[in-house]
Amino acid sequence: MRARVNAWLRRLGAPGVIGIGVLLACAGFWVSALQPLQAELAAQRLALERLHTRSPLQPVSIGGREAELRRFQNLFPPATSLTSELERLHRLARRAGLDLAQGEYRLERRPAGLWAYRVLLPVRGSYPQLRDFVAAVLKDMPVASIDALRFERKKALDSQLDAQIRLTVHVRPAGE
Repeated sequence: MRARVNAWLRRLGAPGVIGIGVLLACAGFWVSALQPLQAELAAQRLALERLHTRSPLQPVSIGGREAELRRFQNLFPPATSLTSELERLHRLARRAGLDLAQGEYRLERRPAGLWAYRVLLPVRGSYPQLRDFVAAVLKDMPVASIDALRFERKKALDSQLDAQIRLTVHVRPAGE
């Protein structure tokens, strides 16, 4: 078998061997570079077609801005469910393994719009625990916003941090 390959290569000569090498290099280039680009181009063309065939944006309601604002505010829980939101917050802290100290809670009632329930939580835990808690709050409580974070470490080598997390839970007024 090897003798056949050697005889065949001698018959081709140097230009034939170089030609075969160039053909193999071109095939490798096409498989590694051009074929993925062709697939990406086809996907972009399909996305462009979908964009052109899509109908223009139509408003959902004809009621105007007041109806849109009312619909937006109805996405938030009523103020009567504030205790369940706080229970969820404390459950997320326990799940992250944080020690919660007594926090400060204050409800800001506004004459119009959403109410803001301000929470200041002093917590103690490791940095990964605090990071997991903040991530869980942002993921599981879409009505909450993180307003401020403050970290303090007593000694440089301490693994535990003392932190204050200030957040706001947004609710709609009880009468609406």
